[in-house]
Amino acid sequence: MCGRYVSKINADIERHFSLKKVPFDISSYNVAPGGNVPVVRGAETGERELVLMRWGLIPHWAKEERIGYKMINARAETVDSKPAFRQPFKRHRCLIPANGFYEWRKTQSGKVPYYIRLKDESVMGFAGLWDIWTNPDGERIESCTIITTTAANAVVQPLHDRMPLIVAPDDYGVWLAGDLDAASEVLGLSSPVQLEAYPVSTRVNKPTNDDPGCIERVA
Repeated sequence: MCGRYVSKINADIERHFSLKKVPFDISSYNVAPGGNVPVVRGAETGERELVLMRWGLIPHWAKEERIGYKMINARAETVDSKPAFRQPFKRHRCLIPANGFYEWRKTQSGKVPYYIRLKDESVMGFAGLWDIWTNPDGERIESCTIITTTAANAVVQPLHDRMPLIVAPDDYGVWLAGDLDAASEVLGLSSPVQLEAYPVSTRVNKPTNDDPGCIERVA
């Protein structure tokens, strides 16, 4: 799964995702479910736009807002069939900009957090879905979920059996705007990325700890 990650919005984001503009300048070293996160999606103009959405997808048909806390991740093998994700997979695919993500390794002395990133420390795009839910007061809430792979790669597997689906930059256009067959192919691909994982401080366990110290390597 993916329950915490890092997202730094800067000039690299604009270039990497071929955005016309970056409308906000926010970064987080400890993104947690329920917060507003940067999301890349296709706009009606045909261009790509960067917007903020709540992390934890609330299906448009949901009766209660809190269901979103159970929808922070979507399994790649069931996004085309599960009621919460079936329509977003057809119409509302997105990319979640990230610089890395966290996983926890079980040890005899407790869980040890690890930070996983690209070896060259560049930005990556997680495959995601989004939807719009309207609350009883008429407020429209846009929310998203991160898709996870059927199996983690060799770097992540010792920590968890699943991981975020990292979309190759060459497939960004297909994922955002391609037909269902093409998008389904992306779900089955294994991006040829070079990851590294290293232990970090247990400070990351607390979402209010949000600073560069969260990704510092520890012995």
